[in-house]
Amino acid sequence: MDVAVQAAMILFFGVTILLVIGAPISVSVGIASVLAMFSILEADNALLTSAQRMFTGMNSFALLAIPFFILAGVIMNNGGIAIRLVNCAKVLSGRLPGSLAHTNIVANMLFGSISGSAVAAAAAVGGTMTPLQEKEGYRREFSAAVNIASAPTGMLIPPSNTLIVYSLVSGGTSIAALFMGGYIPGILWGLGCMIVAFFLAKKFGYKSEGGVTLMQALRVFWDAIPSLLLIVIVIGGIIGGVFTATEGSAIAVVYSLLLSFFYRTIKLKDLPRILLESTKTTAIVIFLIGVSSIMSWVMAFTNIPNMIANGLLGLTDNIFIILLIMNIVLLIVGTFMDPTPAVLIFTPIFWPIAQSFGIDPVHFGIMVVFNLSIGTITPPVGPVLFVGTKVANLRIEHVVRPLLPFFAVTVVVLMLITYIPQLSLFIPKLLGL
Repeated sequence: MDVAVQAAMILFFGVTILLVIGAPISVSVGIASVLAMFSILEADNALLTSAQRMFTGMNSFALLAIPFFILAGVIMNNGGIAIRLVNCAKVLSGRLPGSLAHTNIVANMLFGSISGSAVAAAAAVGGTMTPLQEKEGYRREFSAAVNIASAPTGMLIPPSNTLIVYSLVSGGTSIAALFMGGYIPGILWGLGCMIVAFFLAKKFGYKSEGGVTLMQALRVFWDAIPSLLLIVIVIGGIIGGVFTATEGSAIAVVYSLLLSFFYRTIKLKDLPRILLESTKTTAIVIFLIGVSSIMSWVMAFTNIPNMIANGLLGLTDNIFIILLIMNIVLLIVGTFMDPTPAVLIFTPIFWPIAQSFGIDPVHFGIMVVFNLSIGTITPPVGPVLFVGTKVANLRIEHVVRPLLPFFAVTVVVLMLITYIPQLSLFIPKLLGL
C-alpha cells in the first residue's frame, strides 16, 4: 500500500474511532497523528519529529494573543460588562416587535466583538436576557433559539481567536485584514437573525418595549462607553499599526480588568478563579494546536492535500462547485468538531485548492470560519447550543426546532459570503490591508 494512502487511512480512521469511543478531540488527533508518523518514519525518528513539530506549532508569537483574549473574555464575563451592553442594545432595538429578542441579538454582537467568544456571549447575555424575556411572556424555546443563533457572531466580529488560528495555519495571512474582513459577515449574520426574530415575533404577538427619552438613551450610552471603548482601543490600535494583535490582546486584559475594578464587580480574591478558568481553556486550545501541527506535518510529508486536491479537480474544475463541496464538507464537520481543530485540520487540505484558483486568503478564511461557526449551534457537539440550552434550563431537543429558521438564514448568508468576495474584502481593501 502507498505510504500516503496508509497515513491518510490511519489519520481518518484513528481520529474517527477515538472520537466515537469518547476520547477528547485533542487526544484523538494526537494519537492518530503519532501512529501515522510511525507508518512513515522509524520509531525513534517518529517520536523525535512528533515532539519537534508539537513544540514548533506552539512556538509562535502570534499565538500569544489567544491566551490573552481568552483571559480578557473571562474577565468581561465576570465583570458586569454584559448588563451595560444589554442596556445599550435595548436602546438600539426597543421599537421593534419582539424588542427583547432583538436586544439579545444586538447584545451578543456587541459582547462578542469585545470578548471574541461565542460561548461567553451565550452565557453572559443569555443569562441576563432569558429571565427578562420570560417575564414578558416570551416562549423560553424561542428566547433560547435567539440567544444561541446570534452568539457566534463574536467569532467573526473581531477580536476572534479562530481567525488568529487560521492566520497561523494558512501561512501568515494578515490578522488585521482578517479582523476587518469579519465585520460585514458578522453583522450580516446578526441582521439575518434579526429578520427571523422579527417575523417570529409578529407571529407570536410579541410587542415592542417602546422608545426611551433622549436623556435616558444618552445615560445608557454614557454608561456603556467605557466597555465599547475597548473595541476602539484594541482594534483601532491593531489596524493603525500602533501595536500587534498580540500586544492588543494584552492591552485588552489590562483594560477589562481595570474596568471591572472600576465597576466593582471583580475583587482581588476573584482573580485566582478567573486565571484558573482562562488557563484551562488556553491549555486545551494550545495543546490542540500542538498535536494538529503533527498532523499537518504528516499530511504535508505524504502529499495528502495534493491527493485530495487532484481528486476534487478530477471531479470538476468549476470553482463554484468546488466551493460548494468545501462548504458542505465543513458544515458536516462542524456538527461534530469544534472550529479550532477543524480549522487546523481542514485549512491545509482546502487552502491549496483555493489558492490554485486565485482565491484571496482573507476571503477564504472568513468563509471557513463562518461555516464552522454554524457548527457551534448544531447538534450533536455544538458548544454554544449546549451552553444556551443550559442557561435557558431546557433540553436540546426542545430548542432544535425553533433554531431551524435561524440555521436556514445563516446558511443563506454563508452562500453570499462564499460567492461575493467583496463582502469579506471591502473593508480590508478600503483600509489598504
